[in-house]
Amino acid sequence: MTPLLEARGLSALANGRMLVDDVSLTLAPGERLAIIGPNGAGKTTLLRMLCGALSPSGGEVRLSGRRLDKFTAAERALSMAVVGQTDHPDPRLALIDYVELGRVPHTGLRRKREERDIVVDALRRTGLLPLLARTIGSLSGGERQRAQLARAIAQEPRILFLDEPTNHLDPRARGELLEMVTGFDTTVVAVLHDLALVAPFATSVAVMKEARLHALAPPREALNHHVIRQVFGIDVLRLPHPTEDRELTVFDLPGRASSPS
Repeated sequence: MTPLLEARGLSALANGRMLVDDVSLTLAPGERLAIIGPNGAGKTTLLRMLCGALSPSGGEVRLSGRRLDKFTAAERALSMAVVGQTDHPDPRLALIDYVELGRVPHTGLRRKREERDIVVDALRRTGLLPLLARTIGSLSGGERQRAQLARAIAQEPRILFLDEPTNHLDPRARGELLEMVTGFDTTVVAVLHDLALVAPFATSVAVMKEARLHALAPPREALNHHVIRQVFGIDVLRLPHPTEDRELTVFDLPGRASSPS
């Protein structure tokens, strides 16, 4: 079976420094891949190559078996949507008009009534429908992040790329946003900074260390004690929840032995 997305020996070199070095992975339809690693490990660079925003120095990316560099920008926009770390739309723009920008790649392919229904559904799925007439500038940080998601979902992508989508959100909003994404029934590739969010979200995890792929596995294997200590220099503990029938995963700094007095 042909993977939906495949990376073969991806490398990125800039100013004599290797940002990503010989990374290969595959992604099946419906998977949610989390890319994690310390700062400077190559996470965002890898994501940018996977979505076609950055041409690799070596290797290739294939979408449904076809080389991504053979796609036109319009073809990529019909298959992929990207939510980046920063977005600066005109603050006077109405929310519904901002989300409707996600339909630009589909211009002329559907009737106008169908186009508006897709936009309204994207607002509903992200919990923003009551705010559709508000301006972008009047939204909170969390609402703006959901607006970016709504615009991406309105694009009807085969793959959704998220670059640290929970940045600048409070802890509750982070969990709620990723829980929302898991309900979209869309293949997702996300760079995540908060390790506690990885297991509830991802079906597979790519762990980057010093520009290379250190591990690629389901969350429990990728977040085991050995990998987390080796890559992040911290410990991972799995403890029973004190009031609920579930396990808690805790990431903690390694303890240090007390110096003798």
